[in-house]
Amino acid sequence: MDKILEAVVMSSYPNNVKQGLVRRVIEAAKQPMDSEQCWSMLELSTKLYLTGDTKYKREIGKEVLEVYGHYHPEEFEEFFNVRFLLSLLQEGYGPLGKRSHYVLDYIQLGLQFVLESPSANSIFSLLRIEVLRKVCERPSPKQCAKISKLLTQHPQCIPTGKHQLLFCQQLIRCIGQFQCVSEGEEEIMEFLEQVNKVSGLLQRIWRTQTSAILPSLKELFTIISSTEEQEAPSNALASVVQFVPLELMDGVIRNLTNDDSITDVQMMMAIGRMIDWVSWPLGKNIDKWIIALLKGLAAVKKFSILIEVTLSKIEKVFSKLLYPIVREGALSVLQYMLLSFQHSHEAFHLLLPHIPRLVASLKKEDSNSATSSLEQLAELIHCMFFRFSGFPDLYEPVLEAVKALPVPNEDRIKHLLGQNAWTSQKNELACFYPRLASKSETGKIGLINLGNTCYMNSIIQSLFMASDFRHSVLNLTEGNSQPLMTKLQWLFAFLEHSQRPAISPESFLSASWPPWFTPGAQQDCSEYLKYLLDRLHEEEKTGKRIYQKLKESSLMSQAVEHHYLNKTLIEKMFGGKMMTKIRCLKCLNVSSREEAFTDLSLAFPPSDRNMHGSTSVLPVEEIGPQLIGPPENAGQLMGSPWIPRKAPMASDHAAPSVSVETLGFQEPGEEANPTHGNDVGVDAAKDPLSTFGEQTCAPKDSRSVPDLINYFLSPERLTAENKYHCEKCASLQDAEKVAELTEGPHYLILTLLRFSFDPRTMKRKKILDNVSIPVVLKLPILVAPEETEEVCRRGKDGAVPGSGFMTVVYDLCSVVVHSGISSESGHYYCYSRECTDTIPPGQPRDGVPKPASDKQLDFEIQWYLFNDTRVSFSSFESVSNVTSFFPKDTAYVLFYRQRPGRQSCLLHKALAEAGRLHGEPSLHKDLMEAISKDNILFLQEQEKEARNRAAYISALPKSPLWWRDLDRDKDDDSSSGGCSPAAGGGGSGSFHGLVF
Repeated sequence: MDKILEAVVMSSYPNNVKQGLVRRVIEAAKQPMDSEQCWSMLELSTKLYLTGDTKYKREIGKEVLEVYGHYHPEEFEEFFNVRFLLSLLQEGYGPLGKRSHYVLDYIQLGLQFVLESPSANSIFSLLRIEVLRKVCERPSPKQCAKISKLLTQHPQCIPTGKHQLLFCQQLIRCIGQFQCVSEGEEEIMEFLEQVNKVSGLLQRIWRTQTSAILPSLKELFTIISSTEEQEAPSNALASVVQFVPLELMDGVIRNLTNDDSITDVQMMMAIGRMIDWVSWPLGKNIDKWIIALLKGLAAVKKFSILIEVTLSKIEKVFSKLLYPIVREGALSVLQYMLLSFQHSHEAFHLLLPHIPRLVASLKKEDSNSATSSLEQLAELIHCMFFRFSGFPDLYEPVLEAVKALPVPNEDRIKHLLGQNAWTSQKNELACFYPRLASKSETGKIGLINLGNTCYMNSIIQSLFMASDFRHSVLNLTEGNSQPLMTKLQWLFAFLEHSQRPAISPESFLSASWPPWFTPGAQQDCSEYLKYLLDRLHEEEKTGKRIYQKLKESSLMSQAVEHHYLNKTLIEKMFGGKMMTKIRCLKCLNVSSREEAFTDLSLAFPPSDRNMHGSTSVLPVEEIGPQLIGPPENAGQLMGSPWIPRKAPMASDHAAPSVSVETLGFQEPGEEANPTHGNDVGVDAAKDPLSTFGEQTCAPKDSRSVPDLINYFLSPERLTAENKYHCEKCASLQDAEKVAELTEGPHYLILTLLRFSFDPRTMKRKKILDNVSIPVVLKLPILVAPEETEEVCRRGKDGAVPGSGFMTVVYDLCSVVVHSGISSESGHYYCYSRECTDTIPPGQPRDGVPKPASDKQLDFEIQWYLFNDTRVSFSSFESVSNVTSFFPKDTAYVLFYRQRPGRQSCLLHKALAEAGRLHGEPSLHKDLMEAISKDNILFLQEQEKEARNRAAYISALPKSPLWWRDLDRDKDDDSSSGGCSPAAGGGGSGSFHGLVF
């Protein structure tokens, strides 16, 4: 019968004819027959099954084997013996070079017919040893899957005892070497199925033998932490972790992170490879294990590992959000990586170029998964905006991309950041802050944040960029008996000459620290500035003189010399004077008092006060950017008639009135016309303050800095509880109070009082109103009548005959921005530029220096953005628009520099002469040596850091280029199916790129 069957199978008849003949043979095989005939038929069916060159032949062999196993069990058991199986497993079947790949399938087929036979236990014992041997030989994924299928169907064949543990470890080793050689989607799906079968076997073993789990995981960690030069272990290992019970997670992670035998390089290699597992499409709980290990490393303060791994892997994790099949896990890992990386903006900033494209892709996908991910991503982005504010130029494209998505409230943001931080002790991360490899391309140097010290950093940078002040400080002589000023000199010198990208202001912080400030807490930068200037002023006021160059100047008269030598440097640079007058409304007696100031604190007028329509100020007129002229009929304005003025000439229709002016953005090509400042009208019967002009880049309804100055200087009624005690009346009376500027400071500091006490919440709240900031400000200064007449005769400074006021022009040089909604929290950063006197060629040195042109002074000077360690180029447009894009980022402290004019000519001449005689400030020997030594030390640190970093980076696992995912999605509109970035299927290439 075996000859007949072989002839039929090997014949050239059509398969349907063969099938009929084979059916007859099989039916005949169900009848009793002798042992020799059975043996022959079993040998033939074995040959057909194992070596058949077509699927049809193998099916015939399988069918015959099943018939004989069922109807001739004794003969089948005799044929399917231990010796025969050992030969099959060790030597294979078929000719050399063409051994059958179906031995394991054959054994699995035959086992079902010998389970109850006396030889069953012998066969099981043999298979327990042989499957272990097979696994140790590192079979292919397909063969491994066959072993797993065999053992899953026949668990009696699973190795036991110590062999079982060894089997699990070797099976994990096999999985670690799995590679899918094909990029076809069908082949990849087959590969994934094979991996699932193998990992499913491990799960089955672990369920019955939990003691095998930890040794198996130890083997897994050994594989992924290996630093030997070899091919990276397969991401298929992710399929193993998904079956580890989550209740074991805490113990496993604790043991790993506290194991002293594991080096940092090994740990970094392991966590890096685990993060790569986010691309494995069928893994469950992979993200939980990755996050748990990251948290475990944070708990034992392995911050250097966390930093390196995060910076090297976060972009790849981010790119996986394109794929719906792995999106959920990738987003969980991304959220933790970003929310925990709170000591630096580096990780978040790596993602900035890719966010708009990903958001556009998710919107295009328009699925529930994409919508949910978009909302979570937007929440994450706003958390990063909150934590790392001060980068408006970088954030603007990202903000534009997510503007239509929900914005979390501040409590939610603080909860997320507080919940995920690596540590609550910020000083533990202090050594990891400066990670800038080289100096900023701007040539400027940043300041390291020492724990909520951005308020100080912003003020220091603003003072440093005040070039006249900086040069004066750097020109200090050694041994000046001013310890705080000396420390500031050293800090400025390092900011000027250091090669470091950022320096630590720790020494200056400890010296200038206001005693009532809480260490580590956010503080008010304006309060710090006032305290600092007061300290510096008082220190010099004790009799020390730092401006000896002015005394030696032969250009100064003794009176002027006495005037300036009696002033401290702070007074010369930031000091102004203000006259406060109070008039009793009963007896009309006027009392006055002159006060010095270093800054003007500008309150916001009540919301019901219309700054543009009030009768106490001139209306805003829409005039050309620098073509500012007087109102047509200033004489119609109402005012306070009690302020003494020089009487107008008989020919005047109305007395002219001086106003606070702003100069807006001058478009290229427009001719600067600074002479129009002399045409400002003055009203003798009115408070001298009014505002008109174009507000640069500001919304129509926003307030302006001149609005706030007008409000500050406008008359105030003292009534009810605020009545004035009149000495003449000897009683409390209604009165009117007004302030006038009598001396403009060289640097005008304006503080916008944005923080007010809210009695409802019993907390200080922030006024978030947008305030437009003029790049040029014209301020009225009250002068003596005789000086006004002299100035008018000489045609200088914009003084108007009979007004009692002269116009002083100021150029914006720094803006300190507060980001946040509370003075006790948030972040400070600043915009700055260096405003200096530009003397055109050929202009006499003995004259007052004048700017070459308004345009050159106002708009060609480069703006910089200082944000702690980071310094970047910026623009006035960014200064003007920052609150429009980021409502919580508002201008808080402004620095203006006075242009050369009559009032300031002596100081400007002295500064110009000092600059001409001495050039760049010459530092004393000790300071120069300290800077030189530190620059050498920095170079040595860089070399050491480069070596260490190279060792760390080389230890990180190599992975496919993550950006290919984003680039592939860029122009992909043809995807369809289930695995592509847009929930389409995409080609096989895209799927292969995802998994491997």
